[in-house]
Amino acid sequence: MIVPDPDPIVPPKAQGPDTLLILLAVAILAFAASWLAPKGVFELAGVVGAGGRPAIDPTSFHIVPSSEGGGAPFFGSGGEVGFLNFLFEGLVSGDRNAATVGLMAFLLIVGGSFGVVMQTGAVERGLRILMAWGGTGGGWLIPLLFAIFALGGAVFGMGEEAIVFVLILSPALIRAGYDSLTAVLVTYVATQVGFATSWMNPFGLVIAQGIAGVPILSGMALRLVMFAAFTGLAALATWRYAQQIKARPERSLTHRVDAAVRARSADTVIEVRALGIGDIAILVLLAATIGWIAWGVVAEGYYLAEIAGQFFALGLAAGILALAFRLPDVDANGLAGAFREGAVQMAPAVIVVAIAKGVVLLLGGDDPTRPSVLNTLLDLVGGWASHLPDWGAALSMLGLQSVLNLFIASGSGQAALTMPLMAPLADLTGVTRQTSVLAFQLGDGLTNIVCPASAALMGSLAAARIDWATWLRFIWKPTLALLALAVAFVVVATLTGYR
Repeated sequence: MIVPDPDPIVPPKAQGPDTLLILLAVAILAFAASWLAPKGVFELAGVVGAGGRPAIDPTSFHIVPSSEGGGAPFFGSGGEVGFLNFLFEGLVSGDRNAATVGLMAFLLIVGGSFGVVMQTGAVERGLRILMAWGGTGGGWLIPLLFAIFALGGAVFGMGEEAIVFVLILSPALIRAGYDSLTAVLVTYVATQVGFATSWMNPFGLVIAQGIAGVPILSGMALRLVMFAAFTGLAALATWRYAQQIKARPERSLTHRVDAAVRARSADTVIEVRALGIGDIAILVLLAATIGWIAWGVVAEGYYLAEIAGQFFALGLAAGILALAFRLPDVDANGLAGAFREGAVQMAPAVIVVAIAKGVVLLLGGDDPTRPSVLNTLLDLVGGWASHLPDWGAALSMLGLQSVLNLFIASGSGQAALTMPLMAPLADLTGVTRQTSVLAFQLGDGLTNIVCPASAALMGSLAAARIDWATWLRFIWKPTLALLALAVAFVVVATLTGYR
């Protein structure tokens, strides 16, 4: 095993206000807008729109007299939504198949199940074995590591977890003739490529689809193609860069820093524990569950309840296998605690979804036929977007999401802020809601690669001893290339009526 450098840098915290503070400020603005902004309504066009919803007639908008609806009260009672109870009303809205009640239950079960899988240690031990091969594995290890971490981002929403693996992998790759930039590429960058192109990520995709009213995990076929394309091309580019650095190490922007790390970590190789039958069984189970979920969504139309049951089955079976094979440091109480902690880690995402719904309720709700400030805002933005072709409107969504992510590093927070507007805007502009989710997903994930507000990025750079300015100098061109590919997929989604 390759152990971390003996004097690692403590990853700095991201600067800027907490996501919940940003969302609270948005809620205050929504409360004020409910009193100051005019409320409007649309009429329905009488034809079926995206997702089976009646389509909005964009020419039918009109402002209602102020006497027909005042602002939200400061304290609502009897089911009325006010500023002090908007969070509660957001939490209890919907049903078992929608945000937030059904989505909240889904997220808690998924978080707990993933907690059990990670507690078994099988995933970490498998990755550590690959790390140990870094010094002798040859060039094939670079694309393999990239693909594995991309899967971590796509399935688990891996982000901050990459920091530990940067600490472990960086000395190994430097000793193998590569550099610390390669270590960040195959770990953190790979997770964000997977995150941005995921077909099942519960932290970004599922939340955005839930808020947008799009069936959970729908549109999987295009996203699987997108994941393969992004991951394959990015892994190939990383491999080519790594081979160039191995041939001429002095070309690396971190050559001097890496030389110091190489000198300090010359004697850090120790024996690694081999995977046991239990570890292999759990890894196979994980892969099989991913396939089972994909089949269930596509072939059987599984939704929140069924998918949550599949994830729970994964956690339960992984725990039983870990106990049956007596995996190290695993006991029944520990697995139960891991499920609880995994569910607790999803609580911030649940709160974010509830705030998003509560803000919409403060603005008057999302029913286009009932007076609301949201309808007025939609008419304003839709009037501008109506001058663009469908693909232009979709690309403007991608651009907006990319820019916003530089200031709001939380994927769930960004979904909460943008999807209540982007989803109905898609209806007005002729873009499918699925495409608006795709624009969010790509804009949110890819710009995480350069976002200085991201704790995961800054922590990974600190673990590799790379300053952000050096990283930006190195990564800006690859990031633009990824965004160009994102543009191509959004245009294709628009032209094909992606649902």
